[in-house]
Amino acid sequence: MSESLRSAVAAFVVVAGGMFAQSTATRPGFAEFEVASIKPTPPGAAGRWIRMQGAHEFTAKNHALKTLIAAAYNLNPNAISGGPAWVDSDRYDIVAKAPGEIRPNLDEQMSMLRKLLADRFQLTFHREPRELHIYALTIAKGGPKLKESTVSPDASPEGPPPLVFVVSPQLVRLPGRNATMADLASVMQRAALDYPVLDQTGLSARYDFDLEFTPDETVFGGALGSGADDSSKPNLFAAISQQLGLRLEATRGSVEALVIDRVERPSGN
Repeated sequence: MSESLRSAVAAFVVVAGGMFAQSTATRPGFAEFEVASIKPTPPGAAGRWIRMQGAHEFTAKNHALKTLIAAAYNLNPNAISGGPAWVDSDRYDIVAKAPGEIRPNLDEQMSMLRKLLADRFQLTFHREPRELHIYALTIAKGGPKLKESTVSPDASPEGPPPLVFVVSPQLVRLPGRNATMADLASVMQRAALDYPVLDQTGLSARYDFDLEFTPDETVFGGALGSGADDSSKPNLFAAISQQLGLRLEATRGSVEALVIDRVERPSGN
């Protein structure tokens, strides 16, 4: 497994998935961060994450540029190519301030991150279709076991909560609220699995669910080991089937890959 993919999946709390934006009449614009600092990660730093600290502070810790790009553009790192070797090897910490008084939702955070990467790393790229190893997310035999969401997308200014892996060496939980199948595919490909995940369920509603599984070498880059030997919870692939009525199938498929054309190390802060 590539070092960049290990970086992406090593975080023990990973946020992914889309969120509803509120009315443009009541939300501030989130075109870019007001201020942002990008510094090399100190040697020996442990843990990797991307998240909001409170309503205004966006942080990314111990991330390679490739995994920052993967987060910003909702890609698996294996769908990103090009650029010099340091794109995979150098690690950065980002601390940035979001504008306005309302906490930006995940889509808005990633939009500001895209602008920051373009400005500070002089990042340019192009897209091209590529045939890659993928996981296809489909409906299992017997049909889906999903409950349509009762969570209102207007319950808070930030919208419903994003999908968050809650990870321990013995058990991984993924509580989904008001989540789409595209959200589920996104969190799987950005954090848990080696390859891009394509939603082929045909399900268009939003759902509430609770997924629980025992980690093994097939998820999170093997960073959590084999989990507990006496765990009553299945591995991810069995849990998806048993608990959600879905299936993850390893296959090949066409992915709109991102190819880096130009990038530079950031100067200063």
